[in-house]
Amino acid sequence: MNQKQAQRRYLKEFGVAMALYAALVAASAYAGAQLEPGALRTALLASPVLGILLIIRSVVRQIRHSDEFMRKTTVEHLAVAAAVTAGATFTYGFLELAGFPKLSMFFVWPLMAVAWIAASTITYLRNR
Repeated sequence: MNQKQAQRRYLKEFGVAMALYAALVAASAYAGAQLEPGALRTALLASPVLGILLIIRSVVRQIRHSDEFMRKTTVEHLAVAAAVTAGATFTYGFLELAGFPKLSMFFVWPLMAVAWIAASTITYLRNR
């Protein structure tokens, strides 16, 4: 399988996983608000994790099926994103001690995703 075919397969898998995740988030938020606290409500509210697991699977498969250069570049981008996320969350922790509002853990992954996309974009623009 060449790189274009692998990229198309990845985008399809990732897109389906993201669509499932979005549908589960919407359904769980709507239905979860209707249920009383308990095991069923907890399971329903946690159901978007199934979409997240499929997203992880698609990313791991893409990395494993990439050539050495793409694998190295992807891991570098991920390392930069992890470092930026760690620095930002650690800094914000100190700001919370200074009275800033507490942020949900839901902010961590979007921050990491933005940092990953930024690192990838910078590398792309530098190498084109």
